[in-house]
Amino acid sequence: MSRPIARVVHQVARPSGPPTADDFAFLDETVPALTAGEALVENIHQSVDPYMREEMEEGGWELNAPLEGRTLGRVVESRTPALPVGELVFHRRAWRTHSVVTAAEATPLPAFEGVPLTAHLGVLGGTGLSAWVGLTRVARLQPGETIFISAAAGGVGTAAGRLARLLGAGRIIGSTGSAAKARHLTEHLGFDAAFDYHDAPIADRLREAAPDGLDVYLDNVGGDHLEGAITALREHGRIAWCGAVAQYNHLRQPPSAPRNLFDVVGKSLRLEGFLVRNHLDARPELYDFLVPHLRSGAVVPDETVVRGFEHVVDAFLGMLRGANTGKMIVQIAEAP
Repeated sequence: MSRPIARVVHQVARPSGPPTADDFAFLDETVPALTAGEALVENIHQSVDPYMREEMEEGGWELNAPLEGRTLGRVVESRTPALPVGELVFHRRAWRTHSVVTAAEATPLPAFEGVPLTAHLGVLGGTGLSAWVGLTRVARLQPGETIFISAAAGGVGTAAGRLARLLGAGRIIGSTGSAAKARHLTEHLGFDAAFDYHDAPIADRLREAAPDGLDVYLDNVGGDHLEGAITALREHGRIAWCGAVAQYNHLRQPPSAPRNLFDVVGKSLRLEGFLVRNHLDARPELYDFLVPHLRSGAVVPDETVVRGFEHVVDAFLGMLRGANTGKMIVQIAEAP
């Protein structure tokens, strides 16, 4: 009996500056016969995320080898009772149409009736969990406080805005890459103020949006955004540093900002970086808090869905350029 053919993507070159489609290659591979303990998953949705840009550097992904990433799929063949045929699962064997996984590598998805499947990659996935951990565990956002979120129209940023409002933030400010996205944040996602970071220095825009200063900054950008936030933060403010998209294409160069880092001392600020993989135990907290809001329709996931596995590289490169609003997801196959 012939085996299925999987379409896969490998990284074939290290980028110098922004990555291009030439850094990747599509290949066809025959899925091997399963051994005891394995299951074959037909992938349905894949996430493309900013951290993947770092993985493209030396020490990250291997060249000419399978890549990883957050993925949802359906078990279509199994030799393990832990993953029966038809089970919907989460795994990280991504950038391919079909993946062979073990029970240790795949997690059955919880059955949340009325919640879209893609939410498990967005507001209920690593994206939403990053926002939840940054707000509740690291920054410890309190009701009534003023928060600034950078890259606010991206996956983590939109999730953070939704969560901050539900947590009782007094004023939510976001930065993004265009006037249209800034309008989207204020008109559809509940931000009180938003601005295009190209228009003026970040510190000036924050002075306008938060004349009384900031209590919390959720940093997805680094660089001049971090510098501007340090200027705007009140004494004893908190910074939860989640990412640094401004620097991902310049990892081999020292950053030019922030130049006011010593103000962290002078203003008694707290700056803490975090990796969401060290806080996976917070996922049940996120489910308990957010699932009722998703079921009621009070929260609608903000997503950009690119259809077709042949567009997965385009989706990744587009996400790095800011082509998405909300979470960028690639639909590989039809969802059940």
